[in-house]
Amino acid sequence: MKTMRRKALAASALSLLVTFCTSVTAQTTRFDELANLPFSENRPTEETAQTLRDELLFQRATQTYLWAMPLINTLGMKYGSEKVFGEGYNVLPIWKKRLDARTLVTTPNSDVLYAMSYVDLGKDGPLVFEAPPGLQGILLDAWQQPIPVDGGNFFGDVGLFGPDNGKGGKFLLLPPGYKEKVPEGYFVYRSATNNVFVFLRAFYQDPKNLTPAVTLVEQSKIYPLNGKANARPMKFPDASGVPANMLPVSDGSVFDQLKRLVDSEGSNLASADGLGMLASIGIIEGQPFEPDAHTRQILDKAARTAYKTSRVIGFGSTVSGRSFRVYPDRLWINPIADGTPANPSGPFDLGWRRKAGGYLDLDTRIWFFTDYYSFSPGMISQIPGKGAKYMIGFTDSEGTPLSGANNYRINLPANIPAALFWSVTLYEAENASGLANGQPFPSLGSRDKPVQNADGSTTLYLSPKAPEGKQANWLATVPGRGYFAILRLYGPTEAAIDKSWKPGDIEQVK
Repeated sequence: MKTMRRKALAASALSLLVTFCTSVTAQTTRFDELANLPFSENRPTEETAQTLRDELLFQRATQTYLWAMPLINTLGMKYGSEKVFGEGYNVLPIWKKRLDARTLVTTPNSDVLYAMSYVDLGKDGPLVFEAPPGLQGILLDAWQQPIPVDGGNFFGDVGLFGPDNGKGGKFLLLPPGYKEKVPEGYFVYRSATNNVFVFLRAFYQDPKNLTPAVTLVEQSKIYPLNGKANARPMKFPDASGVPANMLPVSDGSVFDQLKRLVDSEGSNLASADGLGMLASIGIIEGQPFEPDAHTRQILDKAARTAYKTSRVIGFGSTVSGRSFRVYPDRLWINPIADGTPANPSGPFDLGWRRKAGGYLDLDTRIWFFTDYYSFSPGMISQIPGKGAKYMIGFTDSEGTPLSGANNYRINLPANIPAALFWSVTLYEAENASGLANGQPFPSLGSRDKPVQNADGSTTLYLSPKAPEGKQANWLATVPGRGYFAILRLYGPTEAAIDKSWKPGDIEQVK
């Protein structure tokens, strides 16, 4: 028996070695082919020139996609939403029965009520957003950077963390370079881009009674400045249960989306260097973008490659030389795990630039926008009882990626430090949308009233089938589908902020 086992192990090791060597050889061969392309009389041959032109276009398109990841995330949501629910400043889809896995969008939260809209200040001019008291929201530009508010003390947030302090009011969105006199009575948000993402949330107390939260969001109004009387009436389509693909586009059509955005924004969109990157693949304001079939094929392959590359970066726990581990002895991660009450965004500013050095942390920005969206001071607040704490689990306690066929458990110690609520939500490894696991929502939390253990702790189970007697504490997984988990603490209390409370890792149960 031992001899057979040794032979099997040796065969397995040999197979792995052959696979590795084959992969390395194939990759090296491709690079060697490029490096050794022939020149004739010290000049590239016609074939060499064409090969390198194609390679240059592929590389530039790939890097442009990765650089534009925040824009591509925004555009995926915008066009995916407008295709199903309509477009215009007056269209505000609301997930009135919560957001389930039929809406494909990166890492949605099924435990709050969502509403999302997309407006164009270049087309409609300055717009007023009227918010009722108690509504939480963020106003973001096309790069999903929170829009600065006149006075310098607020960025993007509306509601509790905004200049209205949760009392509601009128929020005036101004396009880039707006010079006219601003009327009184508004909180003034000056956007760096014409395109603005309006992201609203409302909290509910009872999952069986969402009407108060829906009614609150439906009190929102968006209309042109000085044009309220003739504004188009608001529409609040119910987005719950309606199939909609709002994910970042991962094929060559993404470059057509970027072209429309460049035509809408012009020089507002990016620096001269950024516009130069776009121009290098044929995307220039006011000029036709009509790639031939050969170019289209290269752009399509570049987009597919770039998207997959973003997913590689997005599953990292160490990015740009920084560990994202929240606790030294746990595998939960967060890109600003080292944020403090005095410095909630850690080493970054609100545009993912490093405070030390002032440079863009490109890979961290890619990491974020391949899986997540929106960012604001309110979201990362370190004030006890306010904001939220997010912890992401890609692997089990041994560092192995989570598999839908395996059985896992998570132990949450007693006194979970969340003043509002806590939840664990599962997401598809493929694209970060909610895991389609056959349950109404891929989420389980405090408002679902899971059973506590005798010591006050709570154990959740992630598996294809519920363990006997554990149905109330079970989230279904799907064999053959990888996934990841996010633990959310809404209204985190002091024990969450100082990290004295620590969740257990996701442990495989064998």
